Amino acid sequence: MDQGFPGQHTTTTTVTTTTTTTQPTIRFDPSYTRTLPGMLKVAQVVLNLLGFICITVSSQSNSSRGGWFNTVAMGGFWFTGILLVFYLFHIIEKFSKIPWLKVEFIFCVIWTVFYLLAASLAADFAKHVEAFGVAAFFGFCAMVAYGYDAWLKFHAARSGALAQGQHTPKQVSTVTSPAY
Repeated sequence: MDQGFPGQHTTTTTVTTTTTTTQPTIRFDPSYTRTLPGMLKVAQVVLNLLGFICITVSSQSNSSRGGWFNTVAMGGFWFTGILLVFYLFHIIEKFSKIPWLKVEFIFCVIWTVFYLLAASLAADFAKHVEAFGVAAFFGFCAMVAYGYDAWLKFHAARSGALAQGQHTPKQVSTVTSPAY
């Protein structure tokens, strides 16, 4: 009895391809706000607005610290708000050739640093104006939100994920047997 190679065997070849599925139609989809990136964007917009209001209603809103904080808050409000609208209406998906995740990553890193500076300056001035202390709190919360969003965007971009749309893996299996 020969215990060597069997007389018959089957070779299975599996090929996996990935198909990118995007729908280039503009449509309103509020379900984005129930995803983690959507909730982060909503929180960022709200924190930007609350910080801006706190500085604006204070007696020292015209100071250089107040001006810097409001510049950061309004820049974040408008950029993040526009991105939120783009995601809600699937405009990001329509223009999927743009590297949205990299753009958002760079923006979030910059705004994390900007908020660290702006909130620190506002916190230092809080001993003179209480509204600056409240604005500093919202600023530090926004800094954390932008930092976490940057971390998520970095990992998503590194893994090759899409900003909106999906990769659908397809497996094709073929079975071949040797000819005898």
